[in-house]
Amino acid sequence: MAWVLKSAAFQDGGRIPVPYTGEGKDLSPPLEWSGPPEGTQSFALICEDPDAPRGTWDHWVLWNLPATVRKLPEGVPPRERLPDLGGAVQGNNSWPKIGYGGPMPPPGHGTHHYHFILHALDVTLDLKAGANKKALLSATKGHVLGEARLVGTYSR
Repeated sequence: MAWVLKSAAFQDGGRIPVPYTGEGKDLSPPLEWSGPPEGTQSFALICEDPDAPRGTWDHWVLWNLPATVRKLPEGVPPRERLPDLGGAVQGNNSWPKIGYGGPMPPPGHGTHHYHFILHALDVTLDLKAGANKKALLSATKGHVLGEARLVGTYSR
């Protein structure tokens, strides 16, 4: 079974609806996945925009999502710890703020691509809440069993 990351809100390569953007309610989109690699102990999620004018912009950093979890609901709250999601932990995005920050590229800057990247890990991470993407990627080095991607687009 292939490992797939998808959303009920938009198709892979499709436009992210306004409620999930900085122009809307800034809700994190619902995500779900199936078929993670065998041996997965936890998941880490990153959402990034490589089209940002000043280099890749991080929109969401989350880790220690238990291997038994197969979906994230719409509107994950911007809290460091998420007891309703098995104790998952969130870090700082590029603003820097805890939790999800939706797409809001500069007007007239063309279409941006938002990469939701779910890493399957063979460990649970010992990483402080509020850590950034760089710290997360450093902590996952040597522990990634695989990744699933979903790309959404947005322009203003």
